[in-house]
Amino acid sequence: MDSDSVFASVVRAPEDPILGVTVAYNKDTSPNKLNLGVGAYRTEEGKPLVLNVVRKAEQHLVNDKSQIKEYLPIVGLADFNKLSAKLIFGADSPAIQQNRVTTVQCLSGTGSLRVGAEFLAKHYHQRTIYIPTPTWGNHPKIFNLAGLSVKTYRYYDPATRGLNFQGLLEDLGAAPSGAIVLLHACAHNPTGVDPTLAQWEQIRQLMRSKGLLPFFDSAYQGFASGNLDADAQPVRTFVADGGECLAAQSYAKNMGLYGERVGALSIVCKTQDVASRVESQLKLVIRPMYSNPPIHGASIVATILKDSNMYNEWTVELKAMADRIISMRQQLYDALSAKGTPGDWSHIIKQIGMFTFTGLNSEQVAFMTKEYHIYMTSDGRISMAGLSSRTVPHLTDAIHAAVTRFG
Repeated sequence: MDSDSVFASVVRAPEDPILGVTVAYNKDTSPNKLNLGVGAYRTEEGKPLVLNVVRKAEQHLVNDKSQIKEYLPIVGLADFNKLSAKLIFGADSPAIQQNRVTTVQCLSGTGSLRVGAEFLAKHYHQRTIYIPTPTWGNHPKIFNLAGLSVKTYRYYDPATRGLNFQGLLEDLGAAPSGAIVLLHACAHNPTGVDPTLAQWEQIRQLMRSKGLLPFFDSAYQGFASGNLDADAQPVRTFVADGGECLAAQSYAKNMGLYGERVGALSIVCKTQDVASRVESQLKLVIRPMYSNPPIHGASIVATILKDSNMYNEWTVELKAMADRIISMRQQLYDALSAKGTPGDWSHIIKQIGMFTFTGLNSEQVAFMTKEYHIYMTSDGRISMAGLSSRTVPHLTDAIHAAVTRFG
C-alpha cells in the first residue's frame, strides 16, 4: 500500500513542457514522426553531432598523462575561466585588461544563471529581475528559487512576429531604478527575434540612465550568425561603457557539449578590488551547492580555445552549424511560399538562431501533432535544427493544413 509511504501525499508533477515533447515523440510509432521540440543541434540526417574538433581535443586530453582527476578549485579551471571571459568580452576588452572581471566555471547556462541569481539575492540592493515575455521556460523558476522576485517586460509582438521595441522601452523605463534585467545576448529563445545594434544602443542608454543592472544570458554565441564576435557585440557595448554587468555563458550549443554541462558566469565590476571581493562571495554560493565543477568539459573547451589551429577549426564547424540552420529557414520559407500557404511567413527568415516562433497557436500545434506526428511546444516554437531538407515538405504540408483548417 502506498499509503504506508512517508511520501504518500506527494502529488505527481507535470512533465517539463519542453522535455515532455520528447517523451511524447518517443512513444509515437509513426515512421513520419518529427521532433521539433528538442533544443539541440541535429545533422541533415537528424543525428546528434559531436564536433571533430571536440573529438580531437578529447583525444589530446586522453593521451596527456599529466591530466589528473583531482578536484578543481571552487571557481573551476583557471584557463577555462580566462578564455571564456576573453571569448565573450573580446581579447582587447578594457575590463579584462584592468582585472575587473571575475569568472567562475558553472554547470552550463542554467548553473551560471542560478549562481549569479543567488549572489544577487544575497548581495545586491534590488531583489527584482525583469525577464522578457516570452522567455526560456526555465528562467522564471531559476530566479524565483534563488530568491529574486520576477517581473516581465514586453518583448515579442505577435502581430508582427518581431520585436515590440516600444513596449520594451516603456516597461524598462517604468522599472524601479537599480532593478536587474535579463537580456538574451543573441538568438532570443524561444522567439528568434533580436534587437538591431541601434536598438541595443538605445536599450543600453536607457538602462544605464536608470542604473538597471544587465544580466546577459549567452547560450548561442557564434551559433546565431556563425560569427563569434558579431553575436557578442551587444554584451561588449555594455562592457565598453565602463558599467557593471553579469554574463552567463554556455558551451552546450556552440561546442555541442550539451551533456558535459560546461558554462561560466562572469561579473564585470567597477574595480579590481570589487571584483576580487565579489569572487570571494561567489565561492560561498558555489561551495554548499556543488562544491566545485566537473573537469572534463571545461578541459575540452580550454584545449580548443588556447590552440589557434583548433580554435580556427572550431569556428569553421560552428559556422557550418549556423549556416545549416539559416538554410533550413530559407527552405521552409520557400516551401510555404511555393505552396501559397495563407499569411506572411517572412518572419521565418528574419528570426535568428536555433528556434523560430512560427505564430501557430496551440490548436494548430495539437492538430499537427495528431494528424502529422510533428512534435513541438504548444506555443508554436520549432527547433530549426530538428529540420532537414528531407522533412521540410512534411512540415510545410502540416503547417498549410493547420493554417487552412484553423485560420
